[in-house]
Amino acid sequence: MDKVRFGIIGYGRMGSQHARSFMEGKIKNGVLTAVADIDPKRLEIAKETLGDGIKRFDGAEALLDSGLVDAVIPTVPHYYHPTYGIMAMKKGINFLCEKPAGVYAEQVERMNQVAKESGVVFGVMFNQRTNPIYQKAKDLVESGELGRIIHAHWLITSWFRAESYYKSSSWRATWKGEGGGLLLNQNPHNLDLFQWILGYPKRVKAELYYGKHRSIEVEDDVYALFEFPGGATASYITTISDAPGTNRFEIDGTRGRLVIENDALMFNRLRVDSDEFNKTFKGEIGQPENWKVEIPVKGNYTSHPGIIMNFADAILKGTKLIAPGEDGIKGLEISNGIHLSSWLGGIWVDLPADKELFKEELKKKCGGVLTQ
Repeated sequence: MDKVRFGIIGYGRMGSQHARSFMEGKIKNGVLTAVADIDPKRLEIAKETLGDGIKRFDGAEALLDSGLVDAVIPTVPHYYHPTYGIMAMKKGINFLCEKPAGVYAEQVERMNQVAKESGVVFGVMFNQRTNPIYQKAKDLVESGELGRIIHAHWLITSWFRAESYYKSSSWRATWKGEGGGLLLNQNPHNLDLFQWILGYPKRVKAELYYGKHRSIEVEDDVYALFEFPGGATASYITTISDAPGTNRFEIDGTRGRLVIENDALMFNRLRVDSDEFNKTFKGEIGQPENWKVEIPVKGNYTSHPGIIMNFADAILKGTKLIAPGEDGIKGLEISNGIHLSSWLGGIWVDLPADKELFKEELKKKCGGVLTQ
């Protein structure tokens, strides 16, 4: 096998985007062979856009049983990601999960367990891990270049969405259909990068606003405060209301400040570690000398096609995954913790959040019954 045969479950906005990547030859080591959707209209669109060479199915299980695919990508409402993941992997089919990995951690734990038992390749679509800027930031933090991390602040308000976006699909921005709002739809990428670069937080408390800016029932404005095992703290602010919005990720350590903004990586590097300066400085007011450095970043941001090709290489050659599927639960646990803190009145919630408590609170939002 020199190319992996892919199927796409769900032919909506993201499903058609992934399909275009295949049809335009962006996935060198993979080929699209089948799509599935329960909506006949979407299958008709698939026929028009992909041609008769791509087999179409009116259900996921029929696609999985067709013998036409070695791997599948689900682009369906969030609750069903683990459902189709478990179904595919039990049949020996490799699974590349769209974000988020699921809505609540319990269902994702089941998917992770099936992945271990099945022996198939399991990845998650965290395409922003292919961005050389975030890769370099992770390297600088982990190598100790910033010294001891003191604070981090991510202001991510460039996720503007108009009312029409939420009206485009009936499942969007509902507890039963999507399982959340801004945190489950736009922010899984950011929450993954947040813990990928800084490490896993110890606890969180949060204030969320529901339907503040749009006529939706889920969160559209988020303010969260984190504490980390080593003593560092971090703030995380995100909304869909601001235009043009800001995307600024600042990490402050004892050796300086790293800022990711406007597709650049800036480092105010301290000549002397601030902990050491604090011990030795005898004046009244002073601080270490700092040098403004623009960190060179090499490489290209390959986004979704990059993750798909890396996933295919893992199947074909055993290449290490950029985003292993088991990592999907980490950002979700943080998201669950943010929600739970808000639902319990903004109290501190230890991470990972209490899975049963979160599930029970989510059930209340869904009228007593979860979709999956």
